[in-house]
Amino acid sequence: MNDINIVNRELTSEEIELVNSGFDDLSIEEGIDIESTERISFVALKDNRLIGCSSGLAHKNGETYSGWFYLTDLFVEKEYRDQGLGSNLLKELEKKIRALGAQNIWLWTSGASTLRFYDRHGYKPFTEMENWYSDGSSRIGLRKKIIEL
Repeated sequence: MNDINIVNRELTSEEIELVNSGFDDLSIEEGIDIESTERISFVALKDNRLIGCSSGLAHKNGETYSGWFYLTDLFVEKEYRDQGLGSNLLKELEKKIRALGAQNIWLWTSGASTLRFYDRHGYKPFTEMENWYSDGSSRIGLRKKIIEL
């Protein structure tokens, strides 16, 4: 161990590939299909300009979608909010991922109005990281079962 140096620096692209390959090898050794992700997105356009989107990552185990979808983005330009566009973007995304076989969707969020929005759509908290943001507010993990087995 005396000849090993631990250095604080960014990983190179080759090193990232080595690490990912190592994780893949470990999965194979443990009998787990290689995991990958596929981005699924819907955009709202007005005059060919983006005014909103819903987007996230569908996780796959080998060629099969896993039961979970990670919603990374749900955004509506300020002037188009409170008109149902966010709800429509969310519903279209949920419909698509349900068709892929995802049973659950999860996301990170914060803020009272955002929490009320997701609550109206059936999302429930599963974790909270207190004091996450500079104002002392929490980062909240929400989830929703979209297919009952």
